[in-house]
Amino acid sequence: MKIALINENSQAAKNALICENLKKIAEPLGHTVYNYGMYTAEDETQLTYVMAGLLAAILLNSKAADYVVTGCGTGEGAMLACNAFPNVLCGHIVDAEDAYMFAQINDGNAIAMPFAKGFGWGGELRLQYIFEKLFSCESGGGYPKERAVPEQRNKKILDQVKAVTTKDMLTILKEIDQDFLKTAVSGEKFQEYFFANCQDPEIAAYIKSVLEA
Repeated sequence: MKIALINENSQAAKNALICENLKKIAEPLGHTVYNYGMYTAEDETQLTYVMAGLLAAILLNSKAADYVVTGCGTGEGAMLACNAFPNVLCGHIVDAEDAYMFAQINDGNAIAMPFAKGFGWGGELRLQYIFEKLFSCESGGGYPKERAVPEQRNKKILDQVKAVTTKDMLTILKEIDQDFLKTAVSGEKFQEYFFANCQDPEIAAYIKSVLEA
């Protein structure tokens, strides 16, 4: 699985810590981590949590990533931004129990974490425990197990509802503020990672045109 890490500007200083602990758990399990930044608070490209949501949607809809790990000070803004877009199902994850139940019950493809609120001594352990519960076993298995069938049915219904209530990603890219879009995809490593992994030629072509404009 291709896992993308995205940090917005208020918590960019924690990027290295988050990435280190994500790789520590995910890579031995056979997953690949792509760190889309921000890498430091002084990066030239300053991502807001709304941009993190847009970037997550671009990566997931183009299949450049299979899963997105993001967040902000409380995690709430990043979660709301992610869920504003099609084909993104993002959970607000505070601890390992959240992570396990979100994976097994909701079977989402993104998480938003609080990287400031409640993040102190032992914060790296919380990261590791969360990533273990997310990525060490297949998601969507249900919790408790006897609830698996109705939970899986509800997940499919939610996907169908979101398909009706949101526009397709290419239309969104064309209609959204183009300066906002260009900033979101102008990170230091974006072009290197995105174009190597993108599986949607139309999205790739449009993003390329935005970057060249």
